Amino acid sequence: MSKLVIRAGDFTFDARFEEQLAPKTVAAFRKALPFESHIIHVRWSGEGVWMPLGDLDFGVGYENHTSYPAPGQIILYPGGISETEILLAYGGVHFASKMGQLAGNHFITLTSGLENLATLGKSVLWKGALPIRFEEV
Repeated sequence: MSKLVIRAGDFTFDARFEEQLAPKTVAAFRKALPFESHIIHVRWSGEGVWMPLGDLDFGVGYENHTSYPAPGQIILYPGGISETEILLAYGGVHFASKMGQLAGNHFITLTSGLENLATLGKSVLWKGALPIRFEEV
């Protein structure tokens, strides 16, 4: 059985897909693995980092969506009002854009390294973008 590993800069996190709650989002994202991008700090949402993905279309709608992901939860906003994006909460988040409140599909939850989330978030806030990679190993 494979496990999901997320590497962001010098940080490594184990994670699980939320297959029961967001099966379509998980299946679509799995097709894109390994997935690489860069994380930057959110502008309006609070304590989170995000990957702006422009018009990338994963072909999914809303499922298991929330505007308030908990620390360690990763959500996919499939696009529409704002651009497609993936967000990782490291603290309090109220997911939004310049257009107002948004909701994203909670499809990944970190299972290790949670004690490093705030350090990751503050590093991105003060030092800038970091590369991020999602892969099953």
